[in-house]
Amino acid sequence: MRAAVLHSIPGRLEIGEVKVDTPGPHEVLIQTSAAGLCHSDQHVLDGSLVMPTPVVLGHESAGIVQAVGAQVSYVKPGDHVITCASVFCGQCEFCLGGRPALCDHVGLERGPGEAPRLSHNGSMCIPFASLGGLAEEMLVHEHAVAKIRHDMPLDRAALIGCAVTTGVGAVFRTARVEAGSTVAVIGCGGVGLNCVQGAVLAGASRIVAIDTNPFKLELATQFGATDLVNAANGDPVEQVRTLLSGGASPASAGVDYAFEAIGTKRTAEQAFAIVKKGGTATLIGVMPSGTTIELPGTDFLREKKIQGSLMGSNRFRQDMPRYIDLYLEGRLKLDELVSARIGLDDVNEGFAAMVRGEVARTVIVFA
Repeated sequence: MRAAVLHSIPGRLEIGEVKVDTPGPHEVLIQTSAAGLCHSDQHVLDGSLVMPTPVVLGHESAGIVQAVGAQVSYVKPGDHVITCASVFCGQCEFCLGGRPALCDHVGLERGPGEAPRLSHNGSMCIPFASLGGLAEEMLVHEHAVAKIRHDMPLDRAALIGCAVTTGVGAVFRTARVEAGSTVAVIGCGGVGLNCVQGAVLAGASRIVAIDTNPFKLELATQFGATDLVNAANGDPVEQVRTLLSGGASPASAGVDYAFEAIGTKRTAEQAFAIVKKGGTATLIGVMPSGTTIELPGTDFLREKKIQGSLMGSNRFRQDMPRYIDLYLEGRLKLDELVSARIGLDDVNEGFAAMVRGEVARTVIVFA
């Protein structure tokens, strides 16, 4: 099969032939229909995240089951599925405690004496996030897929695999945003836009979108933002406080919930500063290894909170079918999230457009 392979980090993807093995016990072979390009993949390309190579990138995918291995009962050939990087084992303390997004991944990979799932030029090739979605086929553990209804377009279903699950999930599962509350979202890429529409679905009264890119701020209005703050025009914390002061002292103003969807020290600290007393800042963006953040200790005496969110604290086999229902009911925006559809051969230009800030999401569509 053809796949986008990264041979060195940092580096550039090469389209080459990769051999995929036959499904073993608890494994599923999927014909990939579509795959979104995500900043997590870009972090590997630019060296912010380091891992062994060669690696097939991609983790936001949807497709059709081609074959299943022994002991697979959840799906069968012909089923439509979305993949998710939150592969769960069902055995560890986090899975058993109802937090499968934090799974310890017990027994999900092939052992040292077994043939690799993917190989390139006779050597093992690593599927990123145990998925490797930028390829014509994926061989994954059955606990990496969610079965979906056949009337859902797969090029939009793919986006649920990461951007939607991460952004909307952070609102509902991690932060548990309450109706009538105020929300700020820092970073209006694919994940941030889904935080915005998650806040709309949760019934937030005001939703402040923050970015330095006018194109992304305009997109945020389409997804339901009530207020826009261009951080290039000055301190976004002060801009938000002024917007929401309501006659009170700007220093005491702020939002109930803030979401950081970029992954930098500065924006993480801004998210904490933007929330008012008793508010909660949720960090979603992937930060480079070694990044530390600094927060004023006195703010914790005001019961301000900061927390992380890993892929929206998802329970993806429950969440993804619900998101599809919301889309088909016209309540979840996915069409507006797709800025471009391209072929696998154009994958490097797709990532370049992402870096330039020209797209919300680019989707690779396979023939």
